[in-house]
Amino acid sequence: ALDIIDALKEDGWQDVVVLAEVTGLARKLAALEPDLVLIDLANPSRDALEQVSAASDAQSRPVAMFVDRSDDEMTQAAVAAGLSAYVVGEMQPERIRPVLKTAIARFQMMSQMRLELETAKQALADRKTLDRAKGMIMRAKGVGEEEAYALLRKTAMSQNRKVIDVAQALLTASDLLT
Repeated sequence: ALDIIDALKEDGWQDVVVLAEVTGLARKLAALEPDLVLIDLANPSRDALEQVSAASDAQSRPVAMFVDRSDDEMTQAAVAAGLSAYVVGEMQPERIRPVLKTAIARFQMMSQMRLELETAKQALADRKTLDRAKGMIMRAKGVGEEEAYALLRKTAMSQNRKVIDVAQALLTASDLLT
């Protein structure tokens, strides 16, 4: 851990804080709001790995873990826990910067992928909502799909709302009436 701290300071990292105690880790990290979390464990257990990952909020910031030894199961658990880097063995000072840059880049890539996945899920959900609302209008008014969508769009424009919001309101109102 001291080698890592020395290498970070030599590389220009100004604000390096060491938390030697795991107790209250989540609270301490929440107070510090670090940009990057580095964890140094001699021999991690699956429980310790999950606890540290949850406390360090691996979904919100890059987390790199340095361990003395590991096995395939622990490596898989580290990946599943969302760690940006899981480094096994003695860390050479000249390797620290590339490892951390890689961890940060991996975290940014995974964050972008999570965002894109959430965006795609929302688009799919919105599409289903629109289709249900159009179907309801088509049945109630005896019109085609294009006309149903045009009616949704016209209503949205006149109310200065999004089409999806109008569609959702229509479905909510329908649920109340049935």
